[in-house]
Amino acid sequence: MQAQYAGEPILSTKPETEAVKLLDKEYQVACTPEERDSLLHAARKLDGLMRDIRGSGNVIGLERIAVMAALNLSHELIETQRQQLNNQSAQQSDRETLNRLQDKLEQALK
Repeated sequence: MQAQYAGEPILSTKPETEAVKLLDKEYQVACTPEERDSLLHAARKLDGLMRDIRGSGNVIGLERIAVMAALNLSHELIETQRQQLNNQSAQQSDRETLNRLQDKLEQALK
């Protein structure tokens, strides 16, 4: 059983070294066994993005390709966060509308 702190599980396993390949270059990354699948998924996504950037022919050099990939991923993250905020705002608006309609219905039934 895992220990918990403030309701959150504390990872009791020690980090292990996992090899990931980016543009045919191997990197050693420390992660816990619980994080392994996420790390490998992230590495595959990053490798694919870096290959696309390299394949476009517009960016040369591993460091520049990595910077462009980081910028693309950062932009994607920011857009996703913005969409989530918009969705939350729309949901809140929908809840408020439903509450007003419920109040009107209750008033009409009295």
